[in-house]
Amino acid sequence: MKNKAIGSSFDDFLVEEGIAEAVEAGAIKKIIAYQLQETIEKEHITKTALVTRLDTSRSAVDRLLDPENESITLVTLKKAANVLGKKLRFELV
Repeated sequence: MKNKAIGSSFDDFLVEEGIAEAVEAGAIKKIIAYQLQETIEKEHITKTALVTRLDTSRSAVDRLLDPENESITLVTLKKAANVLGKKLRFELV
């Protein structure tokens, strides 16, 4: 039996499995969570200070920094970027 996966790309595999969009969304959230965490560590900002700056709850900040939580809104991401002195940039390609 011939292996149909040989020579195909990982992206093709994800599309064939019907999970490409979910995997990409998860990867984007993980990258953003990592960048936010990296920034607050570099700037020595505590979660308590971030809660105050964002005018939100501790659980909301925990969700924001959780790489597995993909339900964060664009408004929340933009607000977090602003209070950390960063810009949030999106583009369609």
